[in-house]
Amino acid sequence: MTMELKSGAFSHEGMIPKKYTCSGEDFSPPLSWSQPPAGTKSICIIADDPDAPVGTWVHWVIYNIPPDKKGLEENVPKVDKLGDGTLQGINDFRRVGYGGPCPPPGPAHRYFFKIYALDTKLSLPPNSTKEAVERAMSGHILDKGVLMGRFGR
Repeated sequence: MTMELKSGAFSHEGMIPKKYTCSGEDFSPPLSWSQPPAGTKSICIIADDPDAPVGTWVHWVIYNIPPDKKGLEENVPKVDKLGDGTLQGINDFRRVGYGGPCPPPGPAHRYFFKIYALDTKLSLPPNSTKEAVERAMSGHILDKGVLMGRFGR
């Protein structure tokens, strides 16, 4: 993994501010990333929580991000297709777009924002699931990176 994924809202392994959770405004955090490798045709980000009581909980699936884009602004609209052609999938809240951390009371959970540089644009419709996106990405990952944040209530 050599791609670096960062947020202006929290550091790697740091606490995710309430604003980006179900306890706050539920905004997606601002993200930026390093230059993807040559041959990148699209970028994908998947955010999930492996500490959820029911197993890994998917918070965000966003794919076919143009390869020349260097980040995502705070509060990406919760629509299936953005103006630049970026598509968003269904999260485990059964909604399109970002659904922020919303753990039960107890210890903080870990939230992994995973970025993938792909050698193809995914031939998937909007509202695809994490599983469908991961299947479509198989064999097409040029590089990847991760940003992990924590949140507890």
